[in-house]
Amino acid sequence: MSEATVKIVEVGPRDGLQNEQAVTLAAKIQLVDDLSAAGLGYIETGSFVSPKWVPQMADSADVFAAIERRSGVTYAALTPNLKGFEAARAAGADEVAIFGAASEGFSQKNINCSIAESLARFEPVIEAAQQANIRVRGYVSCVLGCPYDGEIAPAQVAWVAEQLFAMGCYEVSLGDTIGVGTPLKAQRMLAAVAEKVPMPHLALHFHNTYGQALANIASCLPLGVRTIDSAVAGLGGCPYAKGASGNLATEDVVYMLHGMGYDTGIDLAALIGAGQRICQSLGQQPRSNVALAELAKQTSN
Repeated sequence: MSEATVKIVEVGPRDGLQNEQAVTLAAKIQLVDDLSAAGLGYIETGSFVSPKWVPQMADSADVFAAIERRSGVTYAALTPNLKGFEAARAAGADEVAIFGAASEGFSQKNINCSIAESLARFEPVIEAAQQANIRVRGYVSCVLGCPYDGEIAPAQVAWVAEQLFAMGCYEVSLGDTIGVGTPLKAQRMLAAVAEKVPMPHLALHFHNTYGQALANIASCLPLGVRTIDSAVAGLGGCPYAKGASGNLATEDVVYMLHGMGYDTGIDLAALIGAGQRICQSLGQQPRSNVALAELAKQTSN
């Protein structure tokens, strides 16, 4: 990947739709196919978690079975445990992701165990994935603040990220789960983590609760990070973080990156269409400023 290229990890079909009610299987399949057609090279397609906890993801195997797979596109799944990993592998997931936290309070509330216990739980997943030659991505949530523990020290984030990388995660995504970060704090956190995990193996997953996600990303790009997570139309957020209103919209980050001279390989107009279509099926408006501006231009012509 060249210095002027930024990889977008599209999390809408998983992190976005897991918070939406009554999404049809057909709409999920259509969304994944629309995203791959728009040039997204990495799509988090589903999640193999207990349907008791996240009922919206109960049909993930059906989504994997029905999508039109495009060459060069990675279709990934979230797998919190070995049972989830086996289900994802059976469904044909190209990669899997595991989900830890930089905050003890969030870890307890989200997955009912300590950070150390969560890392121990991931070991058999990573081992099984390595045996199956499936790459594992690691998430660290609450890297810029926690709804239960407040501020999180950059050194704590760096320690968790380092553990995941050492365990075998090829990439570690740093999540501002409640969207409270600001540019200087984001830079300091990323710089601290990059001392423990090489920058090419880091990604940013910033929520837009306080409207800071684009500013935070723009401030971190000069440090060398080149992978950004986002969700088409700004769908979703974190169901376990009260007041966390949504992911950064992929349309907005792509517009910004293209304006800064970065290449994403994504067709912005097709991406806006993908977001519009899923939002129509949900009975919602896109939460992307770029999409709303472009769609308004279309209706006024």
